Amino acid sequence: MFHQSNARTRTASLSETQLGQSAGRPSQGSTNGQSTGRTLINLENGRVSPQASNALENGLVNGHAVGRVASSEPHRESSEPQNISRARTENHKTFPHRPRASMTRSKTNYEPENMSSTRETSLEEHGELRHGWEDEYNSSEFLGQLNSTFYMYFTDKRHESGGKPKDSERIKPLEEWRHRERSKTVSAALILCLNIGVDPPDVHKTQPTAVEECWTNPISPTQAASKMMEIIGKKLQDQYEGMSMKTRYKQYLDPSVEETKKFCTSLRRNAKEERVLFHYNGHGVPLPTSSGEFWVFNKDYTQYIPVSMYDLQAWLGGPVIYIYDCSHAGNIIANFDRFVEKHEAENAEARARDPNAQLQNYSNNIQLAACQKTETLPTNPDLPNDLFTACLTTPIIMSMTFHVLENPLSSGLNAKDVRRVPGRAAERRSPIGELNWILTAITDTIAWNVLPRPLFRQLFRQDLMVAALFRNFLVAQRIMRSYGCHPMSMPEIPSTHDHPLWEAWDLAIEMVLSQLDPMLKAEAGGEPYEYQHSSFFTEQLTAFDVYLQQGAPKQQAPTQLPIVLQVLLSQVHRLRALILLSKFLDLGPWAVNLALTIGIFPYVVKLLQSPAHELKPIMIFIWARIVAVDAKAVQADLLKDSGYQYFTKILLPESGIPVGNATEHKAMSAFVIAMFCRGFPQGQQVCLSPDLIDACIGYLQDPENPLLRQWSCLCISMLWKEFPEAKWVGIRCFAHHRLCALVVDPVPEVRAAAVHALTNFLGIPDLTDQVAQNEETIASALMSMATDGNAMVRKELLVFFSIFVKRYQNKFLVAAYENLVEERDRLMYTGYDNGTKVNGIGQDNLENVQKSMISRNSVQNSMWLHLLVMSVDGHPEVAQAASIIVDHVHEILVDSPLAPHALRVIDNILAFMQRAAGPSRQSSAAPTSQASHPTSPSGPQNPPKSESYLSTGLRRNASVAAALKYLGLGGSGSTDNLSSSSETAQQSVQQKRMAGPVRPGIPAEWSTPPNQNDTTSTSAKYQRAKFPLPKGFKKHDSNEPATLPLESVFFEWSIEYFREPQMKPNEPDEPGSDDYNSRLWRRVRNEKTLAMTQPLKGVGSSSPWDSPTGFFNNGSQPTKMCFHQFEDHLAIADDRDSICIWNWQQSNRLNRFSNGNPKGSRINEARFINEDDQALMMTGSSDGVIKIFRNYESEDVELVSAFRALTDLVPSNKNAGLVLDWQQGQGKLLVAGDVKVIRVWNAATEICTNDIPARSGSCITSLTSDQVAGNIFCAGYGDGAIRIFDTRQKPAQAMVRCWRKHKQWITNVHMQRGGFRELISGSRNGEVKLWDIRKDDPVREITATSDTMRTLSVHEHAPVFATGSDTHALTLFNVNGASINTIQPYTPFLTTVKTSPIACTSFHPHRMMLAVGSLGHGHVNVYTCVGKVAAGHDEL
Repeated sequence: MFHQSNARTRTASLSETQLGQSAGRPSQGSTNGQSTGRTLINLENGRVSPQASNALENGLVNGHAVGRVASSEPHRESSEPQNISRARTENHKTFPHRPRASMTRSKTNYEPENMSSTRETSLEEHGELRHGWEDEYNSSEFLGQLNSTFYMYFTDKRHESGGKPKDSERIKPLEEWRHRERSKTVSAALILCLNIGVDPPDVHKTQPTAVEECWTNPISPTQAASKMMEIIGKKLQDQYEGMSMKTRYKQYLDPSVEETKKFCTSLRRNAKEERVLFHYNGHGVPLPTSSGEFWVFNKDYTQYIPVSMYDLQAWLGGPVIYIYDCSHAGNIIANFDRFVEKHEAENAEARARDPNAQLQNYSNNIQLAACQKTETLPTNPDLPNDLFTACLTTPIIMSMTFHVLENPLSSGLNAKDVRRVPGRAAERRSPIGELNWILTAITDTIAWNVLPRPLFRQLFRQDLMVAALFRNFLVAQRIMRSYGCHPMSMPEIPSTHDHPLWEAWDLAIEMVLSQLDPMLKAEAGGEPYEYQHSSFFTEQLTAFDVYLQQGAPKQQAPTQLPIVLQVLLSQVHRLRALILLSKFLDLGPWAVNLALTIGIFPYVVKLLQSPAHELKPIMIFIWARIVAVDAKAVQADLLKDSGYQYFTKILLPESGIPVGNATEHKAMSAFVIAMFCRGFPQGQQVCLSPDLIDACIGYLQDPENPLLRQWSCLCISMLWKEFPEAKWVGIRCFAHHRLCALVVDPVPEVRAAAVHALTNFLGIPDLTDQVAQNEETIASALMSMATDGNAMVRKELLVFFSIFVKRYQNKFLVAAYENLVEERDRLMYTGYDNGTKVNGIGQDNLENVQKSMISRNSVQNSMWLHLLVMSVDGHPEVAQAASIIVDHVHEILVDSPLAPHALRVIDNILAFMQRAAGPSRQSSAAPTSQASHPTSPSGPQNPPKSESYLSTGLRRNASVAAALKYLGLGGSGSTDNLSSSSETAQQSVQQKRMAGPVRPGIPAEWSTPPNQNDTTSTSAKYQRAKFPLPKGFKKHDSNEPATLPLESVFFEWSIEYFREPQMKPNEPDEPGSDDYNSRLWRRVRNEKTLAMTQPLKGVGSSSPWDSPTGFFNNGSQPTKMCFHQFEDHLAIADDRDSICIWNWQQSNRLNRFSNGNPKGSRINEARFINEDDQALMMTGSSDGVIKIFRNYESEDVELVSAFRALTDLVPSNKNAGLVLDWQQGQGKLLVAGDVKVIRVWNAATEICTNDIPARSGSCITSLTSDQVAGNIFCAGYGDGAIRIFDTRQKPAQAMVRCWRKHKQWITNVHMQRGGFRELISGSRNGEVKLWDIRKDDPVREITATSDTMRTLSVHEHAPVFATGSDTHALTLFNVNGASINTIQPYTPFLTTVKTSPIACTSFHPHRMMLAVGSLGHGHVNVYTCVGKVAAGHDEL
C-alpha cells in the first residue's frame, strides 16, 4: 500500500496535472507524535510474494517476509491544475504505531528465479511458533504489516548535512537581477530630411520605386509639399507614441544646421542626465560621408550642409538613442566611437586643469542603422521608402506586409489589405493586439536565448523605449535581410533572422490574415463572425511543460521562459502559467535567478494585490521560492504597498486557502514573513501585532504539519530578534511558555526551531526582576534538552547557553569558582585508596561545603554543570561548542577579581591529584595525541554526590582542573596526572558497582561477568585508529580566544528546504538514475540471498559446523562481532575503541576506525542498521554513548550521529557496560546496562520515549526483543534473572514476567527473528534454557559446558546455537539439545588453549556461517556447515 509521509512535510508540490500532488520527498519529522524513518521499499497493494505468503513456514527475515519483490508507484491524479499541493500529512490509517512511509521504490518486473523452490515445508510438519504468536501473525494486521515498507533511519537531511548549510563557496553566485540603473527616454527629436519633390544628387531611384513615408505617399496632387511633410511628421510621432506615451516628442522637418544645433542643445538641457532619442530620416539628402557626416539644409534650402558626428555628440552628449534611416548608414556607426574617444580625451584634459569642472557625458549611447556602409535601401514599390522606420515603429503592419509579399495567400489579399486588420495594439483580445502581444513574446524570447544576460538586461529591461526599439529591430533584421540590407546596431547583437520562433510568428500572422475577409465583411454589416484566437501561447506553455517534465537537463535555460512572463498578462492563461512557473522555480535557486533576470518580479509583486482566491496557493509557493533565494532584494518591495499583508492575513486562523493542505501554505507564509523580518527593522515594526504572534503560537500545537510548527517558531524568532517591543508582546501572549513546551516535540527540526526562538528572546535591555525570572524559567525548561538525541538540537541549545552565560557572566564566574572549591574539597576529604574514605568526617564536611555554596540550586550552577557534561559530548561539534563556552568562563575567571583565590584553589587541586596519582603515573598509558583522538572523553551528566567530575572521567573540560592545560597553569604533566588519577578512580567506582546487590545465598562471583579477569591491550602495543568526524566539521583554532556568543546556522540551514526541489522525487527514487539502479540492484541481490539461504537452515541443525571458511588477523583483541545480512562485511570491535570492517569472502580488511570512546572504556555493542539498502554502523560503548557511522567500509567514513543514551553510566571496560537491541522495523533502540532503567529511544524522533524501571539492583547484561511487532522484549541480568517487558504497558507495569531459574550471570539471551522465534538464554555456569513467554518454566534445559560459558550466540533462522567456554571450546547445539559438534578454533603459534578462552562468537543472519574470536590474540576464525550448505554458499 502506498502511504504518503506524515513526517515533517515538504513544501507544496505541483504535480504534472494538479498543483497539489506531491512526488514524495524524504520526510524529516513526524506527525501526531509519530516520526518517520526513511522508507526503502513499499510493497504493491494487495500483492504478497510467494515467500511472504508462506511467511509462517519460512519464518520472518529481519521482521519481514522472505523474498518480497513488488512495490508500488506513487499515484498521481490526472485532473486539471488548480491548487497548490495537498499536504503529505494524511493520517496513517493502517498502523498508527508505525512511522509513515517517506520514500518508496518503484515497481520492477524482476522476480528471482526458482521462487517456488525456496519455499519450505509448512509449520505443521515441524510444530508451531513459540509464545503463541502464530495466531497473531496470521491476523489481517500482521499480513498488512507484510505489505508495509522498510524504513531507513539516520538518513534525513539533518544527518546528511550535519545540520549545517552548504558552504557559500560551493553555491553558484546569483546574477544581478535588480535593474539598479533603470533609465527612461524622456525626450525625442524626430528629424525628417525629405525635401519632397527634389531628389538628392547621389541617389538614383528605380521606376517604379518606393515612395511611402510613414505609410503615406508624400506626392499628392491636392496637397502642397509642406503640408505633406507635416502629415508625415505627425504620423511618425503617432507611431512612436504607440511605443511610449511618456516620452516628449518634437518634429523637426527639413531642419537647417543652425536649427539642428539649437534643438539638440535644448534637448540635452531639458533631459539633464536622462536618455534622449535622435531619429534621423535622410531620404531627401545626400548619403552619409565615409567620415561619418550626415546632411541637413541651409536656411534657404539651396545647399546641403554636412553635420559632423563630432559636433552632434557635443550638442547631444549622452546617453542617446541614435536611429539612422538612410542608405550607407553604416558609415556613421563606423566613425562614432572615434569621435567619442576624442571627446573623452578633451574631458580628461579639462579635468586635469580643473578637477571641479563640469564635463559632458558621452557614454551609454545606443545606435541603430538601417544598413551597412555600402548598402542602399530597397526601392521595391510594394515596400515603404522608410522600411527601417516602419519595422521599428509599426512592426505588425510591416510583418504582415512582408508575409503577404513572401507568401501570397489564396484569398487574393494584397500588401495594402493588411492595413485593414481590425484592433489596436493595446487591446490584447483584438487581432492587432494579439499579434502585438505575440510579437513581444517572440522577440523577447529570441533575445533571451541569443544575447548574453547582461546585454539582455541592458537592452530589454532597463528602458521601455530601448526595449521596444530593439524588439522591433529584430523584425527589421529579418525583413530587410530579404532585400539585401543588414541593419546594424551598437551594441552589436547577432543575427536572429533564422531563429525557429519566427515560424511561429508566421503562423500567427497567417491565422489572422486567413480570417481577415470574414472579419471585414462582418464589420461591413455582413454575417457576424467570431474571431478565432491564436493557439500560440497554449502551444508554448505545453512546450514549457515538456521541458519541465524532462527535468531541466543540465540546468539549461528554457526557451519559453519569456513567453511565460507574457502569458501572465492574460487572465485566460494566467493560472496555468503560474503553475508552470512554480514548477520551474522549484528546480532550485538557478531557476529562480533566471526567472528574476527575465523580469518576473514586477508581475508577482502586482499579483499580490489580486483578490483572486485561486491564485493564493500559487503566489505563496512562488514567493517562498523567491525569498529563499534573495530575500534582501525584495524586502522593500513587500513593505511597499503593504504586500507583506498578503501573507500575514493567510497566517490568521480564520483565513481560508482553496487547497487541501492549507497548513503547508501557512508554513510557507510564515517562512515569507520570517524572511521579511530578518535583518529588516521596518519589516519587524509593521509585522508586530498580537494577532500574528497569537496565530503563530496557535500553530505550535498543530499535530499534522511539523513544517508549520517549525516556521511558526522561526517567524516568532525573527520577529523577536533585537526587537524588545516584540518580546514584550510575546511575554503578554505567553509565547515563551508555549515555546518551552516544544522541548519534547517529536520532530528535531521543531525542537531546534523552538530553541532558536527562545535564544532570540533573550536580551531585553532593561534587565528587571521580571525579565530575569522569565529568562531563568526558559533556561530551566531547556536544560532537559542537553540529553537530546539529535546533535543539531544540542548545538542550538549551546547557542542559547552561550548567550545566557554572557548575559549573566558574573553569576557563572561564581558558579565556576565554587565548583573549583567543591572539586578541591572532594579531593581533600575523599581519598583514592580503593574508593574508601581516608577521612571519616570527609563526607559531612563536603556536604557542609555544598550547602554553603552561593550558586547552589541556582539556574546558573545547573547550566554550568550541563556545560561541563556537554563539553565531553560524544559528538565532536557539540563537545567543541560547549568547550568554547567553558573555556571562555575559565579565561574570564582567571582575569577577574576572583583570580587569586581561583589560582590558589587550582594549585591545591593539582597537588591533591598528583599525590593521588602516585606511582600509577609510571604505568599509565601514554596520552593520546589530539590529532588521532579529537573527541574528548565522556562521563555522566549527573554524577552522584560522592563522586567528583574528575573521578568519573570528565577529563577535559568537565572541571576547571581539566582545563589547566588550556589555561597554561598546570604545567606539562598536569593532564597526564589527571588522566591516571581519573582512571584509578574509575576502577574503584566500578568495583563498587560490580559488588552490587546479589540474590541471597548465592556467591558474589556468580554475579560477575565471565571476562572480569581479562586484561585489555596496553597503549604501548595498541595502535589507535583515526576517529571519523562529522561531515563539514571545522576544528576550532586553539590559538583563537573563546568568544561568546556562539553563532547559530540553523536558520540558514532551514532556508535550504525552500531552495531544494519539492515536486519531483529524490534522485534515488527517480527511475533510471544511478542511485535508483543501485538501489534496485541491491534489492534484487537481497531477495536472491534470502531465497537461496532459507532452505539451508534445516541442514544447519544436523550438519557439523567445522568447515573453515576464513581465518584472518584482526590486529587487536576482538570482543564483539557482527555480520552484515547481505554484504560480505564482518564488523569486529576490539577491547578498546577500534572497529575493523572485514570482507569475510576475500579475507581482507576494508577499513579500521576509532569509536572515540574515553580511555578506560570499551565498545560493548556493534550493529548494522538499514541493511536493506546502504547500511550504517551503530556502536555502543561503556560510557553510555551511541554512535552511528556512514561509509564505514571506506576511508571516507563519517560520523552521522552521537548521543548519550545512558546519562549516569560510568565509563569502564568491566561489568556489563552498555547493552542494546535495535528494532529496524520499529525504529526503536533499547538501551540498558549498569543502570536502573531500560531506555527506549525512537530513532526517527531522536528522543527517549520511555524509561522502564529495570526492577532489579543488578545490572542488565543482555537485551533481545521481538523484531516484528516490537512490543515484547527480554532482559537478562547479572544475578541470573530474566525479565519480560511489554512496552504497551505503562512503564511501572511494563514487566510482565520474571524467571529466576538461572543462578549466575546471564551471558546472553536472544530471541530469533525467524524460525520458530526461539527465546534462548545462557548463564556463565554453562546452563542454556529455552523459554516460552507464556510459561513459568523453561521449555528445555541444556547443559552446554561444565566450564565457564563465555559466549552464547543464536542463529536468527536456523534452530542452532553456539556456546564458547574458557577452555577454548566452541560447541554447537540444535534447539532439541543435541550437540552437533565441538570445535577448538585455530590459534597462532605459541598460543596455548588454556590462555585462549573463546572471547566472542557471531552467526551470520542468513547464511550457515559462524565467526569466532579467542582471547590472547587478534585472530578470527569463520566456519560453515558441510555438504549441501557449502554447495549452497558456492551458488551464492
